Amino acid sequence: MVKFKKIGSFLMIMTMITLTACNGSTKDTAATGDTGSKNASSSEADAAFAKGKYDPPIEISSVLMPKKYVQGDTKENNVHDRWMLETLGIKHKDTWYPASDDQYRQKLQLSIASGEKMPDFVSVPTNAVLTNQLIDSGQFIAIDDLFEKYANQTLKDHAKEHPELWYPFTKDGKKYNLPIMEYTDNDDTLLWLREDWMEKLNLQAPKTIADLENIMDKFKNQNPDGLAPKDVFPLAISLKNNTNTWMGGLDWLFGAYGTIEEQWNKDANGNLEYGSINPGAKQALTKLNEWMNKGYIHTDAALWDEGKSAESWTKGQAGVLPGANWVPDWPAPDLIKNVKGAKYKAYPVPAGPDGLMGTKWQNSGVNASIMINKDAKHPEAIFLYYNYLLDNLANPKAGSPYEYGFAKGYDWDVIDGKPTSDKEKIKGFSNEFPFLTGPARIPSLYMETLVKLADGKKPETPYEKQMAEFRKPENWAAAKIVMSQMDIRKQNYFTGAATPTMITKWNLLRQSEMETFNKIIYGQLPADAYDQFVTSWKANGGDQITKEVNEWFKSVSAK
Repeated sequence: MVKFKKIGSFLMIMTMITLTACNGSTKDTAATGDTGSKNASSSEADAAFAKGKYDPPIEISSVLMPKKYVQGDTKENNVHDRWMLETLGIKHKDTWYPASDDQYRQKLQLSIASGEKMPDFVSVPTNAVLTNQLIDSGQFIAIDDLFEKYANQTLKDHAKEHPELWYPFTKDGKKYNLPIMEYTDNDDTLLWLREDWMEKLNLQAPKTIADLENIMDKFKNQNPDGLAPKDVFPLAISLKNNTNTWMGGLDWLFGAYGTIEEQWNKDANGNLEYGSINPGAKQALTKLNEWMNKGYIHTDAALWDEGKSAESWTKGQAGVLPGANWVPDWPAPDLIKNVKGAKYKAYPVPAGPDGLMGTKWQNSGVNASIMINKDAKHPEAIFLYYNYLLDNLANPKAGSPYEYGFAKGYDWDVIDGKPTSDKEKIKGFSNEFPFLTGPARIPSLYMETLVKLADGKKPETPYEKQMAEFRKPENWAAAKIVMSQMDIRKQNYFTGAATPTMITKWNLLRQSEMETFNKIIYGQLPADAYDQFVTSWKANGGDQITKEVNEWFKSVSAK
């Protein structure tokens, strides 16, 4: 359940951008929603949806990433493919089986450049550059009509509630990717504090930045574990790559001064602005410099990535770790193992001096997407497949074939007369199945369930019972805090491919930003150096990028 984000290097992204910019051979126009005469008749498709399966069966090609096969299964003959044929009347033909994510991306790039035929259904990682390359290749259809006709109500309702999920997939007013849903709110920031220190020092929950400063001062200078001040650096943060990140991030501090750094936020007029040049960022940097001078932040933070920042907390050197609701799953177990008597607890993010609060929120409930080949004979088949997963596996009903899991003998079994999902008891256990869309997830279900458990309500559905068994009470409480602060989250509204000026200017602008911010934090530059940074940022491409970003935003968000 823990979600670890894979942060790709900027160099890799820029390489892909360059490939796009230099590829003059791509087609100028992408296919429309008309799937052409090669596709099966709509009556055949309608019959399949009415019955819930294709009869006789159909063949499709797709992309399946490698899985660990057990029980004698192979990529050509496995429990998923047998289920897909028996339940939905769909079987594989000419499917790609790339060995790794990197190999898959390379294969897609080469196929785009050479015009090689791709599978009927192509999985697309969350990468705006790659998505636009695939759209521009002309090999894929717009899905507007298919979505309207065949998507189930769960998917339609979520898309209506979160129209921004379409932004990365929209071009010239058409939608090209089927969004694959992910749990929302799972990465929202809160603060994890050493609760044993809080109790021993008789401290109350920090409601403001000033309160948090008082807590950090006592953690450092009156440490309950008897650590010398020189050995305690209360705030565990990462300053190496991104400060708006998934562990040890600083979005909550910038939010306390009215902005979220390193992302594109809406201003008071509904236009997009880059959060790092909002005046509130200067106040946040000034505060970070104060904390660095007081020893609240380790001097090596500029060398620490997210995992390293968490390590300072789990080793007992820090007392405050910004992170998501899943910290009890990782890295908190290391804290309990390393520090005798350690306890931890989630707290809401504090307010700034003007009562402002804010955190990042970059998840519209989409994990990846699927594009449909213009030559696919059954373009609607992926909807039949995904609808079934959402309707039956995402939140299974008691008494259903999926009450305890997907496949008996794999992710669940009956042992000693009782159904169990205990991997220690099931010989050849596996819960990794080659689903075309990945695991089916209803975006709001995870957090809603954890909040219900936090409120002391009895788990009733199979899904709720799973969460009660496998998620810790600390997860439940953290989820309730996250959902209690829904109104403070700020979304990153720019999810498109790099704009023309970004391609040539963004790398240098980001480098200037990171260098200036770190130098201010470390006291190598005065706070007023921020003003010069903003002036230079705007003059050296920032203003033009802002113009281009807003033009993109208006094009994808137009009703």
